[in-house]
Amino acid sequence: MLKKSIGFTLLGILASMSLEAAELKIGFVNVARLLERAPQAERAKKELEREFAPRDKKLVAEQKQIKAMEEKLARDAAIMSEAERQKLDKEILSRKREAKRLQDEFREDFNLRRNEELTQLQKEIFEAIQSLAKDENFDLLLTDGVVFASDTVDVTSKVEKKLKDSFRR
Repeated sequence: MLKKSIGFTLLGILASMSLEAAELKIGFVNVARLLERAPQAERAKKELEREFAPRDKKLVAEQKQIKAMEEKLARDAAIMSEAERQKLDKEILSRKREAKRLQDEFREDFNLRRNEELTQLQKEIFEAIQSLAKDENFDLLLTDGVVFASDTVDVTSKVEKKLKDSFRR
C-alpha cells in the first residue's frame, strides 16, 4: 500500500512539473534479470553447490541404502524368522526417521545460506545501480513495480556491465 502511495505521489509530482523545468533523466533497471545474469549470481550458485554437494551425496546414498533394505525385506520376508523381519523393519524405520531429520536439516541450512548469498547479491546490485545513477547523472532510476519501460530508458545492461566489471577485480 505504501509503495503504491509513493508511486502515485511520484507520478503526481512528475505530472505537475511545468514544461519549462529542466528535463529529467529517468531510467529503468530490471533487477530480476540481473539476479539471473550477473556473474556474482553464478558464483553464488557454484559456491552453494560446492558447499552442499557432499551432504547431498550422503543423503542420496542413505536413501539408496534404505531402498535396498526395503527390497531385501520384501524379497526375503518369507524365509526370514519373525525376529529377523522385525529387526530389519525396525532398522528401516529408524533409518528413515534419521534420513528425514537430516534432509530437513539440510534444507534449512541450504535455505539460510542461499538467503545470505541472495542478500549479498542484492547489495551488490543496489550499489551498481547507485553507481550508474551517479556516473550518468540520472535524476530517477526505477526498478520493481514498473508496468512498462521502453528500451530507451532500460539501463539494465549498463548495470550488468558494472557488475561484470566489479566481478573481475
